Amino acid sequence: MSSPLARGAAAADASLGRAGLERGPWVVVAAIAGVALWFVLPGPLAWTLATGAALIVALVGAILLWRDRVPDLALAMLALGLALAFGIGLIAARSAVVGAPAIDYPQMRTIDGRILEREDQPARDRIRLVLAARDEEGEAIKLRINVPLEQAQPAMQRGAVVRLTARLMPPAPPLVPGGYDFARTAWFQGLAATGSALGEVAVIEPPPPGWGGIAQIQRALSAHVRSHLGGSAGSIAAAFASGDRGAIAETDEEAMRDAGLTHLLSISGLHVSAVIAAAYFLAIKLLALWPWLALRARLPVVAAALGALAGVGYTLLTGAEVPTVRSCAAAVLVLIALALGREPLTFRLLAVAAGFVLLLWPESLAGPSFQMSFAAVLAIVALHNSVPVRAFLAPREEAWFMRPLRGGAMLLVTGFVIEIALMPIVLFHFHRAGVYGAFANMIGIPLVTFVSMPLIALALLLDLIGAGAPVWWLVGQSLDLLLGIAHLTAGQPGAVKLAPHMGGLAFFLFVAGGLWIALWSGRGRLWGFAPAAVALALTLATPRPDVLVSRDGHHVGIVEQGELLTLRDSRSSYASDTLAELGALDGPPVPLARWPGARCSPEFCVAEVTRDDRTFHLLLARGREYVTERDLAAACARVDIVVADRWLPRSCRPRWLKADRRMLERTGGLAITLAPRRVDTVAQGQGEHGWWRGATASARAHEPKRARRGQTGDAAAQ
Repeated sequence: MSSPLARGAAAADASLGRAGLERGPWVVVAAIAGVALWFVLPGPLAWTLATGAALIVALVGAILLWRDRVPDLALAMLALGLALAFGIGLIAARSAVVGAPAIDYPQMRTIDGRILEREDQPARDRIRLVLAARDEEGEAIKLRINVPLEQAQPAMQRGAVVRLTARLMPPAPPLVPGGYDFARTAWFQGLAATGSALGEVAVIEPPPPGWGGIAQIQRALSAHVRSHLGGSAGSIAAAFASGDRGAIAETDEEAMRDAGLTHLLSISGLHVSAVIAAAYFLAIKLLALWPWLALRARLPVVAAALGALAGVGYTLLTGAEVPTVRSCAAAVLVLIALALGREPLTFRLLAVAAGFVLLLWPESLAGPSFQMSFAAVLAIVALHNSVPVRAFLAPREEAWFMRPLRGGAMLLVTGFVIEIALMPIVLFHFHRAGVYGAFANMIGIPLVTFVSMPLIALALLLDLIGAGAPVWWLVGQSLDLLLGIAHLTAGQPGAVKLAPHMGGLAFFLFVAGGLWIALWSGRGRLWGFAPAAVALALTLATPRPDVLVSRDGHHVGIVEQGELLTLRDSRSSYASDTLAELGALDGPPVPLARWPGARCSPEFCVAEVTRDDRTFHLLLARGREYVTERDLAAACARVDIVVADRWLPRSCRPRWLKADRRMLERTGGLAITLAPRRVDTVAQGQGEHGWWRGATASARAHEPKRARRGQTGDAAAQ
């Protein structure tokens, strides 16, 4: 034990022995790291090497443990290595089992499909159907189709067979680097295509008896709530009662998001916990009035069982989405801990809940819902298990008004801690975050938990005898107050922080630092601030991209003096909103043709953009009319960057970058930073995952011959 390696191992073993850590949470963290590695690493070779390296670490740990050398370190190597390999294998298996390749190209088809799911979205004048159908080769596929609200029929329920004509599109990859990856989401949902119905939708077979099930009850409950309470308040009440968010106005959703209150709209931990806590409290109080039962049974166990039943029922009623199921599982574990007389808020309990979710839906790790939910709970547990907070909340002799004041102060501090914990996640996924969320949640959470939701439950109960109208009025007042808080908070100067895409390294450092601070013990946890500080520096140093190019080259945005200049006056709000979001801009887009630094014709725009005392010339295609190859080649030679949504001839040679359709099919969307001449692509973060292969240029090989001939002719004409 005299070599530097042996001495280092001995020191690490001693440090682990002194730390007195709960080992279970770290095993789950290692499994989470394995799942994350599968998403980040490029392909099968890298996944195999990572799995092999993890197993080698586990083998070394097993050998050291067998020889009774550095036992704490050896056990950590064994457990963490196996967990890491398990995480990689778990998500790979999940992808292989549920992943659905996308259709090869956009197509117009008449479809006979059985409805698997129906989601009403009256705020967007449509309903959304998930259909089981067959492709052109007769293989079973799953499609998601938007149907105009005027075409909706009561018979369009789960189990019915409908016939419709729809324009189908492959699930879209990110529009630009850092954008929302719907192709990945669709892969794990088994969706081969999405589209919109055109013309009449016919129900050719009614749903079998009993197929509507809980989904039909959910829609009926939502309609019942909205019939008693109109406007925005009624839409939010329906969301609380049934999980149906489709009627919430977009302006209200935006205000709730910018105020940090959007978590109140999705049925998750807060709502499930409130239902279970109310059921547990009422059960234990009412059952205590029955002496026979109180003397013969442990009331906490009986109340916990009733609370669990209430939570499971509410979860099923509101759609049993992944976040709701996750929250229900965690809440049931808390009930079990209470029934057994154990501490309910522990890292071990949180690890069990996270492990349960990963076993069922490992792909949820890549989404903001999983990350935000567990980050918030992790922050709460870490804060309330800390020595200063335990001392602050400990019972003591004091004036009657001090305990509420102490609780209010703790609620505010908890809100700040949660905001800090969630800020990197929110900025990474949404590139904007509410700054005053802690203050808004200080009122919003108690208002929803202790006023709005109990009143909704009471109103529904009184509706059985036709006496719920006065309570519905109170529900409306409470939810109008919630919306007022949201709009007031979101409207304050500086209420929203915008940021460009921070990048994977900064996000990893934030997460690693946060986990270390939360899960380590003693002074050693302070080391977690080091990676968090580096991540903060990287985030602050991340420049806004100067030019954003969509995956098809049709949409181009130039960031200039705090404004987004767009090539086209697009009717697609999604495209312009995404470009503004990734450019960290909040104002309305400005057409490039109105900018003094651009000259536009019906076919092209030439823009001059200056960065670091250097002027870059951009040639942007905006039409599809015939242009002679000689003129196009001469124009390309005078500029640094050319962007086109079509194939350009080889004679078009700009000084730096030619982003035509041929290139964009390989790379996806682009984020261009001019001064360092840096180009980030969507493809850089995709690797060989199944959802990206369905969206690359290989799809062009499967296009109809007629379409390929037309495109080749256009390219040759140029």
